[in-house]
Amino acid sequence: VQLAESGGGLVQAGGSLKLSCVYSGSTRSIHVMGWYRQAPGKQRELVASINSGGANINYADSVKGRFTISRDSAKNTMYLQMNSLKREDTAVYYCMANVDYGLGLPVDYWGQGTQVTVSS
Repeated sequence: VQLAESGGGLVQAGGSLKLSCVYSGSTRSIHVMGWYRQAPGKQRELVASINSGGANINYADSVKGRFTISRDSAKNTMYLQMNSLKREDTAVYYCMANVDYGLGLPVDYWGQGTQVTVSS
């Protein structure tokens, strides 16, 4: 599975950005997809996740009510709509796909990351 993020950039606090993650390869084996972020000097953290059917969605408490994760299987694309951005949202955002090949050990794949910078 290959993942490619886009949509990052510089935005003022209170603004919005929409990230996209295009995925390819063994897409039918994807079990869960998610957005993670890593700020300088901090550990990578889960922002939001969505399962293959789209019925199970989870958000980090810090982004609930502001971010929306979605997935368009027809376009092989996952999105993260980010509204009311705060300076503390500044980080590199990564797309992740958890792939189950039916061999008993799912594999995580990662994109290269896209920088989101929120200025005051």
